[in-house]
Amino acid sequence: MAMHVELVSPERILYSGDAEMVICRTVGGGDIAFLAEHAPFLGALDDAIVRIRKTDGEWENAAVHYGFVHVRDNSVILLSDLAELESDIDFERARRDREELERHAMDTDDAAVEARLRRVHVRLQVQDLAGSRG
Repeated sequence: MAMHVELVSPERILYSGDAEMVICRTVGGGDIAFLAEHAPFLGALDDAIVRIRKTDGEWENAAVHYGFVHVRDNSVILLSDLAELESDIDFERARRDREELERHAMDTDDAAVEARLRRVHVRLQVQDLAGSRG
């Protein structure tokens, strides 16, 4: 049985379609998986990977940087402040950014640098998932 899933950022709808399962991480709650007919749920998304198992068995992975997840009536809506599908991430650039940000983080205690570094780490975790499939 499938449920309808939407992953939305302010820029665009990244995914809209039916899926068998959604796995995401909530702030203070850890990872949670949603299947069809899940009880209503509302949670704040952490800076982490969202995995959507489509009805054809393939996975759609995204780096999601905060937002909300709402589950109701066999529908999962993920509203993110910033989200990137695996296919949209420039992993080479992410590695360069990580090196630069890690050097900068050693010299300063800047919250903005730390936040950017967390986003880069999530992007690279998406690549690790892609590599483990293949």
